Amino acid sequence: MSSHRTNLAPPFMRFRNFALEFIQRPFCRLSPRARFIIGFSLLVLVTTLIIVNPYTRFNGETYKEGDIVRQTVISPADILENDIAETNRWRQAARDAVRPIFTIDSNLSEQSQRSFRNAFEELQKPFDKNKNSQSNINQDYFYAPRKFTPNETERITDVLRETTSGYIYNDGDAEFTNAEITLVERQKPNQQTALLSPRTNMTAVSVARQKLNSSVEELNGFTSSEKAFLLKMLSPLVQANVIYDNAATGNAREIAAASIPEVTVSLKRNQVVAREGDTVTATMLAQFAAIRSYSQSARQFNKFFGLLFLMTALFWIAKKFIEHRSTIQHLILSPRRTFALFALAVLTQTVLMAIGFRLAEFTAAQNVRAPFNDVTAWAMIIPFASATLLIVLLIDAQIALLVSVFTALIAGLIAPKGLEFAMYAAISSAIAVYGIERYQTRQAVTFAALIIGTVNAATGIALIGYMQQPFVINAVLLAIGGGLLGGFVTAAVTAVLLPIFESLFGILTDIKLLELSNADLPILGRLALRAPGTNQHSHAVGQLSEDAARAIGANPLLARIGSLYHDIGKVAAPDYFVENQLGTNPHDKLQPIQSAKIITSHVTYGLKLGQEIGLPERILDFIAQHHGTRTLHYFLKKAQSTAVETGETVNEDDYRYPGPKPQFKEVAIMMIADSCEAAARTLDHPTTENIRYIVNKIIDAIVADFQLDECDLTLRQLTQIRESMIHSLSAIHHSRIEYPGFTLPSTNGFAAKNGKSNGIGIHQIEAVHDSTERGFLLDPKDVSIAENEEDVEISLKNK
Repeated sequence: MSSHRTNLAPPFMRFRNFALEFIQRPFCRLSPRARFIIGFSLLVLVTTLIIVNPYTRFNGETYKEGDIVRQTVISPADILENDIAETNRWRQAARDAVRPIFTIDSNLSEQSQRSFRNAFEELQKPFDKNKNSQSNINQDYFYAPRKFTPNETERITDVLRETTSGYIYNDGDAEFTNAEITLVERQKPNQQTALLSPRTNMTAVSVARQKLNSSVEELNGFTSSEKAFLLKMLSPLVQANVIYDNAATGNAREIAAASIPEVTVSLKRNQVVAREGDTVTATMLAQFAAIRSYSQSARQFNKFFGLLFLMTALFWIAKKFIEHRSTIQHLILSPRRTFALFALAVLTQTVLMAIGFRLAEFTAAQNVRAPFNDVTAWAMIIPFASATLLIVLLIDAQIALLVSVFTALIAGLIAPKGLEFAMYAAISSAIAVYGIERYQTRQAVTFAALIIGTVNAATGIALIGYMQQPFVINAVLLAIGGGLLGGFVTAAVTAVLLPIFESLFGILTDIKLLELSNADLPILGRLALRAPGTNQHSHAVGQLSEDAARAIGANPLLARIGSLYHDIGKVAAPDYFVENQLGTNPHDKLQPIQSAKIITSHVTYGLKLGQEIGLPERILDFIAQHHGTRTLHYFLKKAQSTAVETGETVNEDDYRYPGPKPQFKEVAIMMIADSCEAAARTLDHPTTENIRYIVNKIIDAIVADFQLDECDLTLRQLTQIRESMIHSLSAIHHSRIEYPGFTLPSTNGFAAKNGKSNGIGIHQIEAVHDSTERGFLLDPKDVSIAENEEDVEISLKNK
């Protein structure tokens, strides 16, 4: 016997189950209380960190000198901060005030003259012996054309002395000679002289050599070749005697900068630093920087711990509110899971607002023209109502209103204009609660977006007036556009988050229910193919349940879709259920206890199959609860009759469904519809009177068996359900006009009419409790579906 069964769960559902199992694995051994404490602590900590992040809140940091202040800036506390920018400015001024330092060598001119004489004498000595004698100082290049007289030598020396007698500097140091300089004597470092006009009183080396060239050309009594010889010999001796001392200058400037004390910015708490409309000055920028530095300093821990306590208190209040709400209103999730959903929605909304305000500030800073440079207009696009819309769609309107309060408070803490955006967020979030009706189509969210956007636009215009801004056309149009766009951004974000939250928490929205009604889904297709009778029965029960749910104001869509899946466990062995049998009943060959176990096991197998294919928790409840804890009267009486003959003891619990009893209205309605539909099919003559009798009998039996004690149905609603069942069944089993020649013999004591006997047989009255032989296997492992998903092998355990 094969034990393989194809996994019908979609890939996303398998991934989601694997991810949840992986995340929960480290916490499996912890108690529920410990897990809650860890999760609650992380929630409060992360939310607090997002709110106190200084980069999400300071309206002065994007300004530059000359900008217009977009809103009044007030000092949050007594602040005494070092003005780094101003201090650096003063220190740079001190550096710039230090004159460049040049080192002067006063003896260089005399050394040049002495070098010239010595070299010239060397050139003269060998001249008579060897006309081509080479000079010792530059023998590769200089050759004396002739022997010069002492008078000529003195004249040449005077030209050199005149050229090198002043202050001569290197051409590369010209940039340091534009202002006053300090001259330091090389031989006497402590002797310093200030030179007021360096360019006037000093000569560049290139200029000095040009002067030398002119002086040599003016010498009389020398030929051109002799003058060229003199220039080649004298030019290297014209050197800079004033040299820029970079190291000494830099050291002096740093000493001057170090002598400037730190410049501080002093602000008092609530001091107005800049008013809206002021022109930003350098002083304001320094004060803005001081506020920013303060917000990032160690004193931020005071704010952090204060806010941590406040967020702890707020989330604790929210938890208690949800617990109280669950006592007066049935929620689709437990109070703890509802709080987890609430917390995740609030945390997601906080992240969206933090990012949104940061982007709004950045966008406003890129514009210089009003009103495009105002962060208010751009921040209206933030989807403030996303979390509220999620909660109202998934959980409850009252809890959604609580989310809107949280959204407003957190927006006030994060936003540059706290009060204004707290009001804006509160209105935008609150309108989302009333801006959406039952979520049965995608257009419902679009319609809600239009309502939210319209209210956002109106609120934005009101804020313009509140902030005393002029009602110029650009500002009004920007407010309207931002508000409308914010509504549609809210819808878009909600549409993205909704299926994620649905999957994480196993919540059913009407859209999800409609998706589950698709007949092309593998499990519904399998049910229609392998168990057509069960499939037809499920659709009929769904119609009855939908009508009854609508009559009492319950969720008709949930009742119908839950009915479609309540008997999916029968797909493995459809022939063991009377609605799928074609004459042969396999239960005739089984013991009552075996049949009872077969019947009750379709619930457990259906649950397992539903979990594998990823059915939402709410639909699984229909599978588990649609029989409650009722007994199988038919097989119980059969077992008791056999026990009288054999003397065995019959345990009534062996003939009872595992339960639980219906926990909400829609399952209770489906329990009644399930029995009524099956029983109505057994009526030989389904007149309104007979249907009313059988419906009353079934409902009375269910009530007498205490199956409705755990759901919140009222007696009035039960009466409405009763009338709805009678009306719907009468419409389904309406009479037809007799066709001549098709009258069949009468049965069961009444004259036949339309081929059916009149009245209700005894077996039909007994059948209202368990719908006769509708059974299943004891355990899912007793069923093996082959790999081709068509062949089914049944193995029954003999008890």
